[in-house]
Amino acid sequence: MRFVWLVCLMVSGFSYSQKPAHLVRPADTLNPDAFFNTVQQSLTMFYADYANQNNYDSIINSLKYEPNQVPTFSDEVYCQRLEEMSKRSPFHMDCNPATLSTIKFFATQRRGFIRVVMGRSALYFDLFGEKLAEYGLPQELRYLSVIESGLRPQVKSRAGALGLWQFMYKTGLYFGLEENSYIDERMDPEKATDAACRYLKQLYGIYGDWNLALAAYNAGPGNVNHAIKRSGGKTTYWEVRPFLPQETQGYVPNFIAAAYLITYHAEHNIVPMEAKVHNAQLDTMCMKDGVHMNTISQLALWDIEDIKTLNPVYKTAFIPKMNPARCLTGPMEKINLLVSLEDSLYALEKALYAPKPPAPKPIVVVPQDSTISIDSVQVANVEEDSLVPSNDNLQYHKVKAGENLRNIALRYNVTIEQIMEWNGLQTTNIYAGQKLKLFSTQSAAPTPTPTPAPRPTPPAKKYYNVKPGDTFGKIAQRNNLSQGQLQRLNPGVNINNISVGQRIRIK
Repeated sequence: MRFVWLVCLMVSGFSYSQKPAHLVRPADTLNPDAFFNTVQQSLTMFYADYANQNNYDSIINSLKYEPNQVPTFSDEVYCQRLEEMSKRSPFHMDCNPATLSTIKFFATQRRGFIRVVMGRSALYFDLFGEKLAEYGLPQELRYLSVIESGLRPQVKSRAGALGLWQFMYKTGLYFGLEENSYIDERMDPEKATDAACRYLKQLYGIYGDWNLALAAYNAGPGNVNHAIKRSGGKTTYWEVRPFLPQETQGYVPNFIAAAYLITYHAEHNIVPMEAKVHNAQLDTMCMKDGVHMNTISQLALWDIEDIKTLNPVYKTAFIPKMNPARCLTGPMEKINLLVSLEDSLYALEKALYAPKPPAPKPIVVVPQDSTISIDSVQVANVEEDSLVPSNDNLQYHKVKAGENLRNIALRYNVTIEQIMEWNGLQTTNIYAGQKLKLFSTQSAAPTPTPTPAPRPTPPAKKYYNVKPGDTFGKIAQRNNLSQGQLQRLNPGVNINNISVGQRIRIK
């Protein structure tokens, strides 16, 4: 697990410091599970505090800004702040017209963007900082991902660059980022960050100037070398800048503007978007077998969209079985739950997605009699013949919301593999409204010839002869009829004028 070091630190702390009252117990009665649970609770509290330790609102509140106020400053103030940033960084945060105009644009027109990326930074900046420190690179390089992708690991450029650090396919392969049908490590935050650090370190080693290294990261070393040659051999970004592609001319000013506004966001009344989860609250679990995210979602009561957000390396909602094992990233409480229910996880996956065993092959029963006629050969099971697709038993199924291949296969008495083969599916992922081609595995029963229903025998008619003193109403009452029923049986009769001896139909 990711935070074993902290567990060790806490264990050592329990050994040498005053123990809380709830931990004091005789050594011979100490429950290891209870002790572990106590450590886990302490870890959870630690990470919750860690995630909230930066109170961004405190500075803003002290400045007494109105909620939607957009502060403005003189060029002198901007230049002073850039100078302070340059003192703490190997980057030259040059205060020139290009940089100033870009900062002012971000501070007024891109305020929402800064709010959003600062919220997303809670998930990635700690990771970036660790990797940059590992390679001895400036911490300011974390802002490069802000400009490249807006801290969105699944964003793809028009040119095909992908991930937090926007690697092209060939560049990603060069730096060891794997891609196959299931994964694309250009979208893996940790591995892509490691590759970006190696690439940036390589570029700085070539140019010896961080701004030129950033330009080469954006435009490629070939374009930068060409610009240097056209500039007459200049060696700084600002001298070479007029000869670079137009996009790259704005690249370093954008980087400086992002670094400036994230550093001085409070002074500009920019309140970061609230982060759903902090990097420090995450843990990982490596899978021993292939698992669908839907299975994980059901078992851990974990929203599948949140699973995908924290695991962008997977192209589909399936974590494949690979060597080395692929891992799942998530909040500690979800990962701890899945670890404790690991056997149940794989059992549920098998129940939901395991294919049916293949149908048995036909068994030919041959009589022991030496004389064999064609009529004497019996086929014990002909089910396999029905597996051959035929237009005679072709039908279509429209996928409904919540359906998967397993329950569709059960409904039609076929296997998941058959449905995938008939429809050219590479994965088990289907969507509502999708039309699936299906072939029934059972011979169609002959359609019975419908037997015509016997014609109903019309009821026998019955009549009543009007007697002296009879009225239409009395006749109806005497024969358990309403006047309306009696009138419908006698449509041509004037109910107010009947005569003695007149025939009235009563049935």
